[in-house]
Amino acid sequence: MASKLIINGAAGRMGKRILALANESKAFDIIAATDAASCPDIGKDAGTLAGIEPLGIEITSEMPAGADAVIDFSLPQATGAIIDYCLENGCALVMGTTGLSSEQLERIEKAAKKIALIQAANMSVGMNLLFELVGMVAKKLGPEYDIEITETHHRFKKDSPSGSAMTLAQRIAEAAGKDFPGSLDIGRKGKEALRIKGSIGMNAIRMGNVVGEHSIMFGSLGETVTLSHNAFSRDTFASGAVRAAQWLSEKAPGNYSMADVLER
Repeated sequence: MASKLIINGAAGRMGKRILALANESKAFDIIAATDAASCPDIGKDAGTLAGIEPLGIEITSEMPAGADAVIDFSLPQATGAIIDYCLENGCALVMGTTGLSSEQLERIEKAAKKIALIQAANMSVGMNLLFELVGMVAKKLGPEYDIEITETHHRFKKDSPSGSAMTLAQRIAEAAGKDFPGSLDIGRKGKEALRIKGSIGMNAIRMGNVVGEHSIMFGSLGETVTLSHNAFSRDTFASGAVRAAQWLSEKAPGNYSMADVLER
């Protein structure tokens, strides 16, 4: 029997692609496509809005009971209500919303004792491999190498730095024994803006319709090592979210990762 799925943030760029791929997978019975009550697309057919055939499911702000899984790509202010819904209905949660506060992340940890969930800044296979690699490289190269992270996204992205950039910095800090987030130097500026020894520099670029680009540079006085990831389509992330929801709907309560889903 197909799992009953709710997609929250369904009118957004990511939400529309998740809905299209979830429908294409035939693994789900999509019981609702939800968004904020203020969303101008409330009442529109979710399939038509996503560029596929009409599904007879309207974009709504109400989440019906009975879901087996929720995929949430919305805004941080919706996080509390989404967690409450999943706890009340005993359903799995795949959360790709970024820009969460420490309090919200703590609440997610507590919820994982009662429901199966994945909260990930990035759900692409390649980026999750990069999350593993950056720590290894930082540890191998050692403290003599300066570290800089740059991330580029479309002009409409609200949070900065990106959740993926922050995850990259955290993995580096953990592997290299640096304080996180204390070692971050975000968007340095001024007439006296010399690099702080041992810091992790970070800069965010917002332009056009760039889906997502991340580069991590390790530099000494003699060489530079660069790791990078470019996403050319939102399907890279949407397919990962759909895959995660399929995998998670059969799991016991716990806070899982995309590495668990990918089993790599």
